[in-house]
Amino acid sequence: MVETTVPANSSETVTLLAHYYRGELSRMISWRDRLDRTTNWSIGALAAMLSISLSSDETHQSVLLFAMLLIHVLLVIEARRYRFFHVYRARVRLLESEFFAPLFSPEPDGRRGDLAILGDDLRLPRFSLSLLQAMSRRLKRNYCWIFLVVLLAWLVKTRLSLDNAAIGSLPGSVVALGVAAFYAWLAFVMLRFDIGEDHLGPGQVHV
Repeated sequence: MVETTVPANSSETVTLLAHYYRGELSRMISWRDRLDRTTNWSIGALAAMLSISLSSDETHQSVLLFAMLLIHVLLVIEARRYRFFHVYRARVRLLESEFFAPLFSPEPDGRRGDLAILGDDLRLPRFSLSLLQAMSRRLKRNYCWIFLVVLLAWLVKTRLSLDNAAIGSLPGSVVALGVAAFYAWLAFVMLRFDIGEDHLGPGQVHV
C-alpha cells in the first residue's frame, strides 16, 4: 500500500496548489476548445445546408428539415461536453475566488477562503448540471440563433405554403405541425431548465 505524502510546509503547499491549478485550468481549456469545435461544426453544417437548399428552387425543403435534426444532434453532443467543462470551470473559479483572491486582495476582516467544497468534489466527482440544463445554456448562448436561421430559411423555402411543406405523401400540415412541435420543445428546454448562477451577473465572465 502506497502512503500519501502531505506538504510539510507552506511553501510546498503553495507549490502543490499552483501545479494543481495549472492542471485544472488545462482541462477546462481543453473542454472549452471542444465546445468551440462543436459550435463550428453546427455553423458549418448550417452554411452547407443553406447553400444547397437556397441555391435552386428545385431543391426540396426537406434538406432544411434534415439540417434541424443534424444541428440538434450537435447540440446534444455540445451539451454533454459542456457538463464536463462546467465541472472543471467550477473548480478553477473556486481556487481563484477562495485562495488566490484573498492572497492578492485580503478581506478587511481577514477572512480566508474555504476550499472544503473542492475537497468534497475531488473525493466524489459528479456533474453539477443535468443534460437538459446544459442544453438550455448552449441554446441561450449560441444555438437559439442557429435554429432561428434554419427556421427562417425553411419558411422562405416553403413560401409559407402548406402545399410546399409536404414531403411525399405526408401532408404539409403534418410537417408544419412537426416543425412547430420541435421548436416548442427547444423553447421549453431553453426556458424551463435555465441555470441560475448568482455569481454570473450582467457584465461578468461566463460561457
